[in-house]
Amino acid sequence: MQTIDSDATRQPLALWGGLECTVNRVGDNYFSQIERNGHHERADDVARFASLGIGTIRYPLLWERVAPDGLARADWRWPDQRLQALREAGIGPIAGLVHHGSGPRTTCLTDPGFANGLAGYAGAVAARYPWIDDYTPVNEPLTTARFSGLYGLWYPHGRDDRSFVQALLIQCRATVLAMRAIRRVNPHARLVQTDDLGKTYSTPAMARCASFYNERRWLAWDLLCGKVDRGHALWDYLTGHGAAPAGLLWLRDNPCPPDIIGVNYYVTSERWLDHRAERYPANFRGDANGVPCADIETARALATPTPGIGPLLQEAWDRYGIALAVTEAHIDANREDQLRWLLEVWEAGQQARRNGIDLRAVTVWALLGSFDWNCLVTACRGYYEPGPFDVRAPLPRPTALAAMMRELAAGRAPTHPVLRGQGWWRRAGRCLCPPVATPEAPTSITADGHSLVGTASAPILIAGATGTLGRAFARICARRNLAYRLLSRQQMDIADPASVEQAMQRHQPWAVINASGYVRVDEAENDVERCFRDNVAGPAVLAAACARHGVHLTTFSSDLVFDGRRGSPYMESDNVTPINIYGKSKAAAERAVLKRQPAALVVRTSSFFGPWDSHNFVTQALASLESGEPFAAASDITVTPTYVPDLVNACLDLAIDKESGVWHLTNGDPLTWAELAGRAAHQAGVDASRLEAQPGAACRYLAPRPAYSALHTERGMLMPGLDDALQRFLHARGEQARGDTIELAQPIHCTDTRQQANTGRRQQAS
Repeated sequence: MQTIDSDATRQPLALWGGLECTVNRVGDNYFSQIERNGHHERADDVARFASLGIGTIRYPLLWERVAPDGLARADWRWPDQRLQALREAGIGPIAGLVHHGSGPRTTCLTDPGFANGLAGYAGAVAARYPWIDDYTPVNEPLTTARFSGLYGLWYPHGRDDRSFVQALLIQCRATVLAMRAIRRVNPHARLVQTDDLGKTYSTPAMARCASFYNERRWLAWDLLCGKVDRGHALWDYLTGHGAAPAGLLWLRDNPCPPDIIGVNYYVTSERWLDHRAERYPANFRGDANGVPCADIETARALATPTPGIGPLLQEAWDRYGIALAVTEAHIDANREDQLRWLLEVWEAGQQARRNGIDLRAVTVWALLGSFDWNCLVTACRGYYEPGPFDVRAPLPRPTALAAMMRELAAGRAPTHPVLRGQGWWRRAGRCLCPPVATPEAPTSITADGHSLVGTASAPILIAGATGTLGRAFARICARRNLAYRLLSRQQMDIADPASVEQAMQRHQPWAVINASGYVRVDEAENDVERCFRDNVAGPAVLAAACARHGVHLTTFSSDLVFDGRRGSPYMESDNVTPINIYGKSKAAAERAVLKRQPAALVVRTSSFFGPWDSHNFVTQALASLESGEPFAAASDITVTPTYVPDLVNACLDLAIDKESGVWHLTNGDPLTWAELAGRAAHQAGVDASRLEAQPGAACRYLAPRPAYSALHTERGMLMPGLDDALQRFLHARGEQARGDTIELAQPIHCTDTRQQANTGRRQQAS
């Protein structure tokens, strides 16, 4: 079992894992990540964690969960089972006792009894598991004090400096007393003390505020190290907001310095303060001590990006001279940027060690993903960020991050081709305001040229240059900084083996997206040969070529492979029984592709609508109704609409993950064509009185249609619901009408709590 020891500096940089386990309280409601990600019920997750190659994991033994009604009534069954499994797997836990929580209902962060209560629980944990050597009694005490005492987001919902100071000091005292209780049982127990490490930059007008923030970020570690006395820069601030000098001096005289300082770092950890608030989007505007300003992450504002975590590690090392670990490395972004973020942090860690910093490990955070951090876990909105495993599947599904972790843990350089593109935080177009010139900021990530990021990348080949789907893939690949080549039939005829082979040799792709094909359902009834050439022979040729070259293939099928007699949504494993020529071609293509390339991904989808195609059903329905013209739609044919940008983003993530087999991807809501038109009109505020619901027979389709071809999935619902998609579609449609740039290619879930809270935390990159 791997543990933290004094010889770690002679060992390679370690890869740790972390399980998002927050149990935070909002009012009388508790939000538990372990319940939501399913780990509470899945004992076999430990085997999944072990498969990643990690030897250490940040693991929850949370006070609120084990002993919510006091130690006498503690229930140890769950931690007994999980910890034994970790021991058998050779994974050493860093035991977390409070993770953004406030303890059982009988206490809270501003209750003086919190410290003794946590110490009692910590002693009980150590007595029951004396073999555990590493502890984080309180995760991120400074950050938790801000959220709970200064910004009012979490219990006890304080909104003033006095509550913040009180919560911070009580958590630090609790940490000291908890480690004392633990070390009575295990004298060798080590403290791994985590907190968010960021930095604030500013215009000269906001320099005083930035300086205060940059001093405040050290407070938890300073207090535990016994550095806070009357000479400390924030002594007057602390005592001026309720801190008793005797309490501060008690911490000075009873120091409990971390054995390892755990640095948590996010793309939002580094902040920019600007007194010119009007330059920035409204949700980033606020005030600091009564001065109007904007508070925004540097990646969204500065013309020259900051170098990242490297200089911050140097600052922490220079200040404390204590061993460091990156204890949370995560970004909420598309899959390629999740990989790029981890690589950048890993390379910065390697460089830090070359610079003489005792950095022990980098921790991949949120092994099972996390829920609703885009609203700072103040509500259950269902927003999910995948990690190395995606829990939206029936069983957690490994993503490309899992494969990258295995490479890093084995000491190998990561190999995924998408790593050679820059992350969004370093790309042009990332700013949400006129970029602020910062010529003094360094630009290199590492000093010795070791970075893989930004070098030439193998492309994705996209077949279907003239089609809606092919053009959508090209647009979104460009936005996501994924190298691609969009090919016409003249450049690559997918039904011609020689043409396909020539394209594969010329472009050397790592993936192929087949967005081409015959799409005219009614005309296919009298054009069978061409339909089967484009929809069956072509994908089969591509599959054979991809198998030969070791290239991932994504190709598309349809809901029309089903006959509709069942009357309930179809799953991936249901038998296909097409009733028209188009459906038969797609069913034949599925068989042909998977026979030749079992590693191919076959996506069944349905009923496209999107912002870049004026001919789709929703666009046409709204155009007719807005102009006061009648619009007829079938009232007895049920489908599942699919928002094209969501489909493309999900497919690209799955391709990066190298997923295979049949997968149903739609926006999930079964409804008739008439109901879809009505819902779109309602959301758009359009009069739907001229919408004419009619039987499908009246639509005079040449090809028979299944009455019910709705798709559901047994593999994982990856796309947002229809209402969410329609909102973004309508927003993009409005921007297009105004001549603005349309970039709403994926859900936007950012909230304005960030500027109110100055959180320096997570935000979706969209």
